Amino acid sequence: MSENPLASVRWLLIVALATIAGPWGALPTVANAAEADAAVGQKLFQDKGCVACHTVGKGNLVGPDLKGVTARRPREWLEQWIAAPDAMIAKKDPVAVGLLHEFHDVPMPNLGLSSSDASAMLAYLDTAAAQTSAPATEAASAPAVQGNPEIGKDLFTGVVRFHNGGPPCMACHSVGGIGALGGGQLGPDLTAVVSRYGGAAAVDAFVAGTPTPTMRAVWSKNPLTTEERASVVSFLAQAAVTQRPAQAIWQLLGLAVLGLVILLTIAGLKWQNRLRNGVRRPMMATPTTGHSGPYRGGWFKGPFHDGWKARFKSERY
Repeated sequence: MSENPLASVRWLLIVALATIAGPWGALPTVANAAEADAAVGQKLFQDKGCVACHTVGKGNLVGPDLKGVTARRPREWLEQWIAAPDAMIAKKDPVAVGLLHEFHDVPMPNLGLSSSDASAMLAYLDTAAAQTSAPATEAASAPAVQGNPEIGKDLFTGVVRFHNGGPPCMACHSVGGIGALGGGQLGPDLTAVVSRYGGAAAVDAFVAGTPTPTMRAVWSKNPLTTEERASVVSFLAQAAVTQRPAQAIWQLLGLAVLGLVILLTIAGLKWQNRLRNGVRRPMMATPTTGHSGPYRGGWFKGPFHDGWKARFKSERY
């Protein structure tokens, strides 16, 4: 036993205080780590184009509003969904399939996020849900800026150039209302895209967010202005492009027939003397030439092919 009981008690008090204060002392470190994860998640949310389809407290767009999503869904499910949504749909996860059908059958793309990325994004959604004050029922039926559909059509087809020098939408996309030939095939057909994506505001946000790799490569350096984007969306939203006109099929058929006629005419002009002066007709004339050589008699009066003449080069006529 210690010679100084007070010293033993003092050490016991120090150990007890250290044990109690340890977890409290670690709280700032944990809080800082959470803030760092949220900052990483916010950057991922922006850089990966999640803002093109989702809001946090401002209503649905192409995808659902994510306010309170960490309370509505199990965290493990959310991490799997963020990391590999295509795999979740492929294995017929009931919640994933339900969300797909609820939001116009527009699948969430696989963005190549790791499990740590998914955790960081969920940390951001936790903090964003706590900070936002925007009502979750905010209308999402129209872009913030009302565009001109006529200007939008000219921008889409390239009649008018985009302010920042981007290519016309028609270079990659087709849509009803711009003629029989439509447009490019690199991107999807945008006919009725506004109804498929859940409204003009959803399409406007999707275009602004450039979520796909191809869109990001094209538009990151040449972004559309707010007015240009609103005009293009207004053009896509108008009734004239909700479906392709029936006469477009007849126009395409007429062009196909005309092309065929032109090709046959060229072929006829090119080959019109083929039987008269070529190889086939002299060979057919053999029975009428007799045995005195192919250059006498018979009904063939035109020049003979060099290959035919070579067969009789030793004979004299």
